[in-house]
Amino acid sequence: MEKKKILLICDMAGHSKVGMSAMLPIFSYLGYPTFNLPTALVSNTFNYGQFSLLDTTDYMRQTLDVWNSLGFTCDAICTGYLYSEEQAQLVADYCRTATHQGTQIFVDPVMGDGGHLYNGISTNQVAAMRHMIGLADICYPNFTEACMLTETPYSAEGYSWNDTKELLTRLLALDCQSALITSCKVEGQTAVAGYNQNSKEFFLLPYDELPDQFHGTGDIFAAVLTTQMLAGQALEAATQKAMDTISELIRRNLHQKDKLEGIAIENHLDLL
Repeated sequence: MEKKKILLICDMAGHSKVGMSAMLPIFSYLGYPTFNLPTALVSNTFNYGQFSLLDTTDYMRQTLDVWNSLGFTCDAICTGYLYSEEQAQLVADYCRTATHQGTQIFVDPVMGDGGHLYNGISTNQVAAMRHMIGLADICYPNFTEACMLTETPYSAEGYSWNDTKELLTRLLALDCQSALITSCKVEGQTAVAGYNQNSKEFFLLPYDELPDQFHGTGDIFAAVLTTQMLAGQALEAATQKAMDTISELIRRNLHQKDKLEGIAIENHLDLL
């Protein structure tokens, strides 16, 4: 069976396995024809404290015009980091048109973590990302991002299961079809919480939190989740596969000194 075509819209880092450089090897290895539209060219992850960034909005607009004139289409669009409110609106408009052609939309609203926005992310971008969420077949914010998107108070201690379901309900009210909340704490247990539109059910998938945090693992999670769902897996099973992959990747790389560098996914494609 011919694999579905994916359009990946996110940032490309020159150094560090994050964003596009973390996701493309997974799509390629699994045989998905993948096209890319970089939202920014970044020297390295922002957490190093110094970085150079090239805003590619003009290039994106020109590229989408060319692709539209050539009649290029895809079966799925996977979005990640968006540089600005203007860029988010541009991508949202393109996705809105694509949905009418049956394209599935996967949205990772990359905005913040630990209760705070990432460097360079404004509250205006949070508002713009709500429009992206409304186009998603599935969105997968982390706990911080879910709280920001729904204007819900963030709690470092996490929520009860009932409050977590309410948070998911508020995400769904933004008009996405299915939703996950990653890296959340539910009654003291770290977990991924979700709602499956197909089964009309909430679900909770606990996991053991490992001691080290690698940058780019969220991007790898998104890539594995996307390929699993495009292959026909149910949301719960696809989510568990993505979680198991991340856990094993971290275990294999605990010896790595620079966690900001991300994980060299090319060395671990056997996990897929």
